[in-house]
Amino acid sequence: MSVTAAEEWRNPRNPLRDKRDKRMPRIAGPCAVVIFGVTGDLSRKKLMPAIYDLANRGLLPPNFGLVGFARRDWADEDFGQVVYEAVRDHARTPFRQEVWDRLAEGFRFVPGTFDDPEAFARLAATLTQLDTERGTGGNHAFYLSIPPKTFPAVCEQLHASGLADPRPGRWSRVVIEKPFGHDLASARELNRVVNRVFPEESVFRIDHYLGKETVQNILALRFANQLFDPIWNAHYVDHVQITMAEDIGLGGRAGYYDGIGAARDVIQNHLLQLLALTAMEEPVSFGPSQLQVEKIKVLSALRLVGPLEQTTARGQYVAGWQGGEQVVGLLEEEGFAHDSVTETFAALTLEVDTRRWAGVPFYLRTGKRLGRRVTEIALVFKRAPHLPFDATMTNELGKNALVIRVQPDEGITLRFGSKVPGHLMEVRDVNMDFSYGSAFAEDSPEAYERLILDVLLGEPSLFPVNAEVELSWEILDPVLDRWAAHGRPDPYPAGSWGPESAVRMLARTGREWRRP
Repeated sequence: MSVTAAEEWRNPRNPLRDKRDKRMPRIAGPCAVVIFGVTGDLSRKKLMPAIYDLANRGLLPPNFGLVGFARRDWADEDFGQVVYEAVRDHARTPFRQEVWDRLAEGFRFVPGTFDDPEAFARLAATLTQLDTERGTGGNHAFYLSIPPKTFPAVCEQLHASGLADPRPGRWSRVVIEKPFGHDLASARELNRVVNRVFPEESVFRIDHYLGKETVQNILALRFANQLFDPIWNAHYVDHVQITMAEDIGLGGRAGYYDGIGAARDVIQNHLLQLLALTAMEEPVSFGPSQLQVEKIKVLSALRLVGPLEQTTARGQYVAGWQGGEQVVGLLEEEGFAHDSVTETFAALTLEVDTRRWAGVPFYLRTGKRLGRRVTEIALVFKRAPHLPFDATMTNELGKNALVIRVQPDEGITLRFGSKVPGHLMEVRDVNMDFSYGSAFAEDSPEAYERLILDVLLGEPSLFPVNAEVELSWEILDPVLDRWAAHGRPDPYPAGSWGPESAVRMLARTGREWRRP
């Protein structure tokens, strides 16, 4: 018996203990988070609740601080009340007084504007105080939940106040919310401004879709299962559809959305990231740099399929019926000009110019006021080359499909043909379904919980880097330029699945959109 085997015999491993240790999540070290734009909806509905939920799950250290920065005449207690109301109304996990009391000890508020050097001097003094009183260790994350046009001013103030230059052995990181520019030129300028103050490894660009469990499960589905690898290519896949549909309108959101539109708001970031995860090659490891390299390869190989007037579509919703209620069109929504040409629906045809995907179209679509809220990735497979059945018995048989449901009913569906019970050999489509809600005993964390924790851990795997942002704009810019030069978006009734031009876009190649 070897020494190793003898030791194992005398001290047998506890498999339950081993499993527990492997599942133990990493806990953030001492640090403080500063939220700029702390009075906004994102902060109130997502960021503050996510921070509480992380604390409630034991993933934040006792020596943690949360600092709000805004143009308000608040004391620390007033800020604490704002956080409390946000947690009460929007937290995912139950309220526990002992967790709240410990977390609230680290709340601070700094009043000021983005162009006021004295306000940033007060912020620096507040963080130094937290380092001393709470032991936050000189580690600071600055969350810019503010309009992109204000990024340069805040970054310059952080630099001038010394907050962007941590002491040796400490870190300073900046978190940026989308949109990352409005075209390629503005994205490059934004990257230049931010990187002048923060090195790229300290910049975390939030795409909250990448924090969703079902999006990360794309990687598990592809690379943990030999079952799918042989068919995940152009030999078997006919086309891929990636859809993000919303059933809500844009009333009250004109200030953000008008002039932005569906393509900039969703396709440039969310859908192109989903495409990259779907089409990428297996990385050497799941380290951040390896994942980013493979995604960049896909985005570098993407090309638009022309002519663009036939392979793209845009629309704008008009009055219609949704959920049994009559709703107005975009041009009647509050804040939108009566001649607005902002698209609320966008669809593109792309191809990945690689050996694996050559000739496979990737159809991307997104829209407001569509039939229902759903985000999914559907790999639609080629038909069987020969069916030995009577043609009348396979009338209802479609193409096989593997559908990854990102939201709201998270899971995976496999559609295939099966015999209908009876004496005839009749074949029709059936679904094999996996649901997160029924398969696992624990709830999935909110995307912002995962992403904020990754920022504090310095784990950049789920955050797009400069090259990804710029490559995405290189793809989208020609489409936006053509749309800007060619009239208005096509109308579609609220509650439908988009304009007729989107239907024709697929019909030209004998395909059709899935009805989610």
